[in-house]
Amino acid sequence: MRAYSPAQHQFTPVACDIAFNRIGYGAMQLAGPHVWGPPKDRAAAVAVLREAIELGVNHIDTSDFYGPHVTNQIIREALHPYRDDLTIVTKIGFMRGADQSWLPAASKQQLRNAVHDNLRNLGLDTLDVVNLRAPGIAGADGSSIAEPLSTLIQLQQEGLVRHIGLSNVDARQVAEAQEMTRIVCVQNHYNMAHREDDALIDTLATQGIAYVPFFPLGGYTPLQSGTLTQVADALQATPMQVALAWLLQRAPNMLVIPGTSSVAHLRENIASGALQLDVETLKALDTL
Repeated sequence: MRAYSPAQHQFTPVACDIAFNRIGYGAMQLAGPHVWGPPKDRAAAVAVLREAIELGVNHIDTSDFYGPHVTNQIIREALHPYRDDLTIVTKIGFMRGADQSWLPAASKQQLRNAVHDNLRNLGLDTLDVVNLRAPGIAGADGSSIAEPLSTLIQLQQEGLVRHIGLSNVDARQVAEAQEMTRIVCVQNHYNMAHREDDALIDTLATQGIAYVPFFPLGGYTPLQSGTLTQVADALQATPMQVALAWLLQRAPNMLVIPGTSSVAHLRENIASGALQLDVETLKALDTL
């Protein structure tokens, strides 16, 4: 596979001053098992982050409820002071319970505390992009997000947040948010086997809004398919590289943020940008 740098392909959301290299890095796996506590090898986590930047990654997805606090603290240790071209995207709206549960945390004070926690642990004065993570564990629940979004808008007006995005939302919630403020990105569950957002992705593409799939490789249930394996073998690539290449060719506004705690796996993920899937291959993969 030919050498590839994420900077070869970029996307800049409408009315946004950030040029995102379309392959980023998701920091969720830097924390311990079940996204809880410190990693077994903190030095390895730091090395992965530094290698990602050296390979051309210019945006990192994180949250202070990963760990909690652990992931952001490792990012700060590895990369602070940050390069001028590095964008850190975080999310608020949930918290971790003492039993490691994921709990909605969308009151005005909880959201304000979350922004300040992210600022402190990342070592920043202003957060580049903050995604409001809407309620719903298994997916968007369709509830109004006007109240928590109004708090995030206030934090933006105070200069603590530059740009606002959404996570775990449906099309109606996106429209509701757009009536209140400019949205630069949407982050939802999506991959070649989980495609409920197909129509939303196309709509966002016409609006110049970035779409960022979480669990791009299947998450806790990694993608598995005979067809996917056959395509990968033919291209002398891994199935996960093919899955990432499929996402990058799915839409021009697609930004992928595969996470890993391994430098070798990180290099494989970034190399997926060099794969070009022809029409017949895309048709075969679309049947999954």
